[in-house]
Amino acid sequence: MTDAPAAEPKEQFAISHSRHFLEWLVRMQASIAFTTYQASKLFFLGVKPEGRLAVFERTYDRSMGLGVHASGQSMALATRFQIYRFDNVLPPGEKQGALDALYAPHAMWVTGDLDAHDIVLPDDGRPIFVNTLFSCLATVSDGHSFKPLWKPDFITRLAAEDRCHLNGLAAENGKPRYVTLVSASNVSDGWRDRRSDGGMVIDIESNERIVEGLSMPHSPRLHNGKLWVLNSGAGEFGYVDIAARKFVPIAFCPGYARGLALVGNFAIIGLSLPRESRTFQGLPLDAALKREGAEARCGLIVIDLTNGDTVHWVRIEGIVTELYDVATIAGVHNPGAIGFKTDEIQRIVSIEQ
Repeated sequence: MTDAPAAEPKEQFAISHSRHFLEWLVRMQASIAFTTYQASKLFFLGVKPEGRLAVFERTYDRSMGLGVHASGQSMALATRFQIYRFDNVLPPGEKQGALDALYAPHAMWVTGDLDAHDIVLPDDGRPIFVNTLFSCLATVSDGHSFKPLWKPDFITRLAAEDRCHLNGLAAENGKPRYVTLVSASNVSDGWRDRRSDGGMVIDIESNERIVEGLSMPHSPRLHNGKLWVLNSGAGEFGYVDIAARKFVPIAFCPGYARGLALVGNFAIIGLSLPRESRTFQGLPLDAALKREGAEARCGLIVIDLTNGDTVHWVRIEGIVTELYDVATIAGVHNPGAIGFKTDEIQRIVSIEQ
């Protein structure tokens, strides 16, 4: 008789948080959503009715940019070759079990693999996204892969070459206003040669470079009259002094920072473990971690915008090592979403009143 084959070890996932994180989340009257392309997941963090952490996840291939409408009722998600729009199917005041919002995919556009990064969801429900492969801002098209809306003035033509690694998008009143990119390169994959100091923020209304000399900047966001940004390659979070045309750091990020959400007087920042690849090697972040006596981590940190202090944290360990985007959902305490791996999507039917 032969021995039975050993069971395959399960992939591990562990999450922990600072002592008062849940009380803070309740006080903010919001929940948190974040994506990981590395593990192809969309996660929600909320608070259960009994006061414990609620963690909800669904699988969407190469989950990247996540844009939540200001109403909290809809969101857009960029994936490997599709863009989804989700809508909350629960009527106001109703719950499904412990969930007080349930987001179902109601529209989907097949874009092809554009390496879509940041995304916003305007009032008309048609997502606008950063088309990183073609170095432009774009929106969805009903008859084509995408419709280009804007490109940097140094990009001479649209080509599937990821020339400048355009990645971040900040919206003002639902309309695109600022973008981040890694380098003003007009050749295929040229951005990799200026990862340490070629990054910039551009005002798309004027095409002006309002700040330069950044290291792989990501996630520009407008909040309370300021333009906030992650200077990811240096491990810095701060704001852009537009009048002085300079970046003002206010906090150190112990990891590769990508994904930024702002609520009240706080910033929620996603952190990733740097990959062992040329893209992440040799950045100023390496020296900064050594200087601070820190190891890079994966998870979230909450920064007080008044003084730059880290007031709360969430650590993620195991299979998830890289995050991309972070968003908050106002007025929702315990959200969930419908996926495609089970038959649950067949049973979610809603009627427009």
